[in-house]
Amino acid sequence: MIDLALVRGEIAVIGLGRSGIAAARLLAREGGRVYASDAGSSAPVAQAAAELRAAGIAAECGAHDLARIAAASLVVASPGVPPEAPPLLTARAAGVPVVGELEVALRSLRGVPYIAVTGTNGKSTVTALAAHLLQALGHRAVAAGNIGLALSDVALHGERPEWIALECSSFQLHDTPGLAPAVGVLTNLSPDHLDRYGSVEAYYADKALLFRNATPASRWVVNADEPRSRDLGLTADGTRWAFSRRDRHASAHYDAAMDALVLFREPLVPRAALPLLGWHNVENMLAALLAVMVADDAHQSPAARSTLAEAARTFRGLPHRLELVGDIAGVRWINDSKATNVMSARVAIEAMTQPTVVLLGGRHKGEPYTSLVAPLQHHAKLVIAYGEAEALIAGDLEGHVPLVRGGSSFDDIMQRARAAAGPGDAVLLAPACSSFDMFTNYEARGEAFRRLARQAS
Repeated sequence: MIDLALVRGEIAVIGLGRSGIAAARLLAREGGRVYASDAGSSAPVAQAAAELRAAGIAAECGAHDLARIAAASLVVASPGVPPEAPPLLTARAAGVPVVGELEVALRSLRGVPYIAVTGTNGKSTVTALAAHLLQALGHRAVAAGNIGLALSDVALHGERPEWIALECSSFQLHDTPGLAPAVGVLTNLSPDHLDRYGSVEAYYADKALLFRNATPASRWVVNADEPRSRDLGLTADGTRWAFSRRDRHASAHYDAAMDALVLFREPLVPRAALPLLGWHNVENMLAALLAVMVADDAHQSPAARSTLAEAARTFRGLPHRLELVGDIAGVRWINDSKATNVMSARVAIEAMTQPTVVLLGGRHKGEPYTSLVAPLQHHAKLVIAYGEAEALIAGDLEGHVPLVRGGSSFDDIMQRARAAAGPGDAVLLAPACSSFDMFTNYEARGEAFRRLARQAS
């Protein structure tokens, strides 16, 4: 654990994405002497460096001053910077402590309680839901972290929130030694980021860091339906509650007979009233409701339950997560660009209720695609494999499901999808891959899907 108040000397911030920019500004505001750098030299990175320099912060793009980083008193790494990047290797070799942007922000927001959400899939939706539910209860709450709003920006701007819903990636957990949530949520676990981790065990080990500062006062929400998720951190101090689609003994569960979500033995909201597609979103809703209800005993009163039930009905979901972007000539176009791993793509495919043209592709992340065969056989009219992973996807799926190769032009891929889909069908973007072969991020990929889908009207 790093006490920033004791840091003396220059602080190096590595990476000029959203979190790096916010961390540099926050450290400077609190009196730190900051050097910020990024190996990239794109227009947005160059602009960020120029804006930091205009604010009196030393910043450069296109290179890192490794000697300066080795002499720093602390290095703050953006989550997108891999641990083997030269500036981080340099820092560790010189004995310079390395932390992430969340560590800086949490120190500045000391005293504000937060619900920390991690897991392989669903964490953004659960984070957004938790903030939505807390706001409905009258709290000044914000969703931040890996969901897109840097926590340092929360610390920099406006009134301090009363609660934070904080999405934490495995990378952020690795570099946030001071993480100590009021409630910690683990949505699920499956292999992911094997392009960055040496093994799935190393990935799960970073997820287990959610529990590293557990105390008897800690509260944990886990997935009863997955033994790996249920048992991670089992020996950690604190109280554990579980959510489940199947186990009626779980504190939050789905009751098939009532077709309702049940919290603490009482039905709260009918499943049919939820506006989100897919069984996985039933699980996400259960996790978020349970986390908010155990965060404070007052959140379990009859009045609070009524408020939470109404809030569950009004949540409209996040962009790029099973987002219906158009219903055009009888074809539903569904954007799940956030499905960047095989398990999340499987969940999206299983949520389909009509013949579906499925777009799979992008940059390979180290997982086989064979586990998609069964759901694709059940739901897919056609699979269009594309991008850098096209050959790997085709190799795993050809002969099992109808499949064509789409190439590396997203416009062409969408034209193929448009030609293949007829009235009563759906087109689903559930890539099972990262976006970095064609796009800067999954949001840009989803925006392209939305724009091109609507051009069909």
